Amino acid sequence: MFVCSCFGVTDRQIKDHAAAGACTPRQIASVTKAGTDCGNCVRTIQGLLGRGACPRRDLIEKHELTAAADQVDLKEAA
Repeated sequence: MFVCSCFGVTDRQIKDHAAAGACTPRQIASVTKAGTDCGNCVRTIQGLLGRGACPRRDLIEKHELTAAADQVDLKEAA
């Protein structure tokens, strides 16, 4: 199904880019241009991306937790 008729971007392309790490409509736009012309597809792109389904966000949160734990360990060792 076409999501963006201006640039011929399909839902499969959006899902593939999301699986590769694109988490926001802006990130999708940077690789496909979808949402940068008339803007009618932006809400559809948001729906395809879903909420909280960002693998990079999970990695960032895990890294922050690990970094915070490392700081506590350093303080306790001192």
